[in-house]
Amino acid sequence: MSTDGRARGVLYVVACAAPAAAGVAEFVELAQTVGWDVHIVATPMAERFMNVVRLAELTGDRVRIGFRMPDEPEELPPADAVVVAPATFNTVNKWAAGITDTFATGLLCELTGLEVPILAVPLVKDALARHVAFKSSLETLHGMGVDILFDPEAPPSARMPSWPRVLEELHAVTGGGSSGRR
Repeated sequence: MSTDGRARGVLYVVACAAPAAAGVAEFVELAQTVGWDVHIVATPMAERFMNVVRLAELTGDRVRIGFRMPDEPEELPPADAVVVAPATFNTVNKWAAGITDTFATGLLCELTGLEVPILAVPLVKDALARHVAFKSSLETLHGMGVDILFDPEAPPSARMPSWPRVLEELHAVTGGGSSGRR
């Protein structure tokens, strides 16, 4: 339950391979404090940045990295909201193009189509932030209803917003944090 007594719903946190992925546990704890039931999905390379054992302890659920096999049950509850943070150049471009070669991008493509509220928080180098494909991908995702928290003018050391800022933006995207689809 949240601090105001309301359940917020199911939140997927999709983490990509960038240094900020090491801090995802802080975001999980913040989100849980206000009532989110958090589940972690990671790109295959993100696993190298994260403490998956700690995240599993925090969430009470394993970190999902690969596709499930057809005979395996679906274990993830339906998402009420998604935060993609940090979102890398690679994932943003594949997601916008509909490339589903990882569980993370496949899930993002599916959830975008289902119109689940999604907040993407890119973390990319200056040169990649200026790349025409990246700019186009952000525009495409925004056009599909994805909210983007990204300031390309921010200095590299401040490009990734604080986890409390990400949570604040999530609540703005979800209408104050209440569960339910938009």
